[in-house]
Amino acid sequence: RTQKNKATMTHICALKARLAQLKRELIASESKKGGGKGEGFDVQKTGDARIGFIGFPSVGKSTLLSKMTSTHSEVAAYEFTTLTCVPGVVNYRGAKLQMLDLPGIIEGAKDGKGRGRQVIAVARTCSLILIVLDIAKPLQHKLIIERELDGFGIRLNKSPPDIVIRKKDRGG
Repeated sequence: RTQKNKATMTHICALKARLAQLKRELIASESKKGGGKGEGFDVQKTGDARIGFIGFPSVGKSTLLSKMTSTHSEVAAYEFTTLTCVPGVVNYRGAKLQMLDLPGIIEGAKDGKGRGRQVIAVARTCSLILIVLDIAKPLQHKLIIERELDGFGIRLNKSPPDIVIRKKDRGG
């Protein structure tokens, strides 16, 4: 047993700090196990541009990707068939376009509902966002998707704000 005195206190405090850090890491890893894995969302950028297909579940994003590229994206009659980001590449006039089939987002995605934050984070890295809509409710779904993207800082069809920096002669 180590005696507590001036000479040993630094070592004892370092050991206690290390023990607390390991406990925090153990708790954090246990909490991550329950939510499932986020595999497939971190797709490496390839090609000249990145196009993300975003929309509600079961609107035809996977079918569109499969028809445009040689990539097979699973298609089924139930919602949330695509659970990860599926990449495909198209050659168009000598340019390689990477197309991403993203999982469907739902209302409340900006608040983390249905892995919405992960999906929108990938959409944020795209050069172009293609909104795929259901023919039954196109305007209603478009407004919801625009609101979800706007809540995450993605402004569609708007130019970036004008920011001007002027040097002052003196002062702050």
